[in-house]
Amino acid sequence: MADQVTDSTFADEVLRSDKPVIVDFWAEWCGPCRMVGPVVDQIGEEYADKVKVLKLDVENNPATAMKYGITSIPAIYVFKDGEVDHQSVGAKPKAALVKEFSKYLEG
Repeated sequence: MADQVTDSTFADEVLRSDKPVIVDFWAEWCGPCRMVGPVVDQIGEEYADKVKVLKLDVENNPATAMKYGITSIPAIYVFKDGEVDHQSVGAKPKAALVKEFSKYLEG
């Protein structure tokens, strides 16, 4: 399972990472988040050499969610060199996410 990131660890874990970071913004009560969560975990395991995958619970970490304007979840953002490089909102099947993130996964 992907590691959790928090408001206090976000800068170190995400913004200062030397490789792209996929962040799954989610909440426990969100049904679509629970559907896409295992898919994000699989991508993290399969492409661990290319990307880091982390999860941020928006309920417990509202500052980071607000900073990045997270209004709909699940929201999956890719951070590269400390900046948001790609945004995906809504639950999608694994094949769609792999295709959407291919430039980070194959690079």
